[in-house]
Amino acid sequence: MARGIVTCPLLVRVALGITTHLHSFVLTFSFFSLPAQAAKGDFFWTVWSECELLGCGALKELAPDHGEVKSMRTAEAHRRQGVARAMLDHILEEARGRGYARVSLETGSQDAFAPARRLYERSGFTTCVPFDGYVEDPNSVFMTRIL
Repeated sequence: MARGIVTCPLLVRVALGITTHLHSFVLTFSFFSLPAQAAKGDFFWTVWSECELLGCGALKELAPDHGEVKSMRTAEAHRRQGVARAMLDHILEEARGRGYARVSLETGSQDAFAPARRLYERSGFTTCVPFDGYVEDPNSVFMTRIL
C-alpha cells in the first residue's frame, strides 16, 4: 500500500452506491453536494446490512421551517423490503426534531419512479408546485407534506 493512501472497501461500496444513484437519473436532476450541505448542517444517511449498502437518503434545509428530502435511493436487490420506508421515516423524524413545519421533495415522473411516488403518497405527501428554485419540468413531480 502506498504511504498515506488507505483503501477501505466500505468507502468503495459507498462510492459505488452513490455513483449508481447518480447514473440512474435521466435527462435532468438536481445534484446534492455533500461537503457544501454538511457545512450547513444538512445530512446524508446510509442504510447497511453488515458491509452491504442497502440505501441512502438526505435532508436539506431550505428554510428554518422547511426541509427537502434528497437523494432517496434503495439498492435494486433490496427494493420492496422496507429500506426506503425506514429511511423516509428517519428523515421525517429528523425533520420534526429540527422543528420543520413542512418537508418537500422532487422525484421523477417516469414509470420507474411510480413506486417512490406511491411511498411518498402513503407517507402523506401531496403534489405541489415547484419550490426553492425548481422550475416546471416534465421529468419531475414535486411533492410536499405538512409535519
